[in-house]
Amino acid sequence: MGRSVGYLLLLLMVAASSAIGGAGTPTGGTAYAATGGETATAMTATGASEVGNVRIPENFVLIRGGQFQMGSPDSEAWRGADETRHAVTVGDFRLSRHELTQAEFLEVTGRKPSAFSGPELPVENVSWLDAIAYCNARSQKEGLTPAYSVSGRTVTWDRSANGYRLPTEAEWEYACRAGTETPFNTEKSIGADEANYYGHYPYLIEENYFSQGNLEAKPGQYRQTTVAPGGFPPNEFGLHDMHGNVGEWVWDYYGEYGAQAQSDPAGPASGTLRVYRGGGWNDFAKNTRSAYRAAMAAEKGSFNVGIRLALNAVPGAGLVTGSEARPEKAAGAGQVLIAYYSWGGNTRAIAGMIRERTGADLFEIEPARSYSGDYNTVLSEAQRDQRAQARPELAKRVDDMGRYDVILLGYPNWWASIPMPIASFLEEYDFSGKTIIAFCSHGGGRFGQSLTAIAKLAPNARMGEALSVHYSGGSALGRDIGEWLAENGVKER
Repeated sequence: MGRSVGYLLLLLMVAASSAIGGAGTPTGGTAYAATGGETATAMTATGASEVGNVRIPENFVLIRGGQFQMGSPDSEAWRGADETRHAVTVGDFRLSRHELTQAEFLEVTGRKPSAFSGPELPVENVSWLDAIAYCNARSQKEGLTPAYSVSGRTVTWDRSANGYRLPTEAEWEYACRAGTETPFNTEKSIGADEANYYGHYPYLIEENYFSQGNLEAKPGQYRQTTVAPGGFPPNEFGLHDMHGNVGEWVWDYYGEYGAQAQSDPAGPASGTLRVYRGGGWNDFAKNTRSAYRAAMAAEKGSFNVGIRLALNAVPGAGLVTGSEARPEKAAGAGQVLIAYYSWGGNTRAIAGMIRERTGADLFEIEPARSYSGDYNTVLSEAQRDQRAQARPELAKRVDDMGRYDVILLGYPNWWASIPMPIASFLEEYDFSGKTIIAFCSHGGGRFGQSLTAIAKLAPNARMGEALSVHYSGGSALGRDIGEWLAENGVKER
């Protein structure tokens, strides 16, 4: 995770530029070609359409709207409780065939924020606010009307604007599915030769470690990096990398769907988290499903989250204003609590070292009924709880959570998420206004989707910068902890 910088500068650049609107002349490396019109669902390879005196970049696909079932059925393995299935109708829109590259981002912003370096690679480590600023700055550069206006932490989307924008969550899922209702747009379980994800962990591997004959996709390559967009086969709409490579920001605040039918929804009017979709290079296949929803604060970025651009096909109507419901800082006594769950002992040892450095109070999160100490048995027990999103009863409580403003929350990465005792702990208390700073021990998957899981369960808390520790951390652990504490403003004694 990294802090976002630069989006305010971009917004000022947009505001200071010349008047907007009209056809404009393409500049820089953006390729255009006039075809005289659009008659197919996808743009042809010959170039771009010119619609309403606006030239459309050649890598944009025209997505014909329609109705689909958004979310996942109750029978879908590893679905989340926030994937309530409901009927949604979307209108026509355009979506880029590829994720935005570092070269494209650099051309407009002059910035190189990505953790992986390469002009042809997708840009990542960008926040939602960075994405909004990029859309406006590129629109201005190309003579289009910017889609967004920003006032403090309030962002308003002009649905009639012809400039670049983020897709809505509904548009994104409609485009990803491309007519399918299965967990992946490949219809069968997606393989590592079809998408860039943590290929050692294909769909349903969790219950098939020791006998993989039932898997539609077998374990494959884990590339441990992003790859240039377009290297895998597209879906039926001609879109590449909708599953894996990098997650993709969408417009919407994170919130419950509801079960009612909707038309061109834009998500909740306010919230604390913005949604990103599709999963990334280090996600398990289950977290790249068409229906999977990830969320993060608008000002944060990640090494596996990037951007895919959208454009209107026809002008929309009205303004959509998103107001961030940023919680007030907790009025506690300013104390720090180290709360952790540990099974194998690595997280416990890390928590102990943090306590030595900070003098903070220490609390071990323990289920009333402990998981087995046998590795093979705990696989079955813990996976059972994760599939059911169980909330195991805890053996003890924090006496006075109100006196703590900062919670250093430790856990092992279990199958790319949090152990369920952590979920029980997060639902046990009110974390509004408190700061949760995660530290995660892992065997190679870093945080997985654990930070999203925490943010969803404590949406009114502030999320600090997290620390990932490979197994026990090795000789560099002390230095890493010191840097992590300093980054988050936690004092050492």
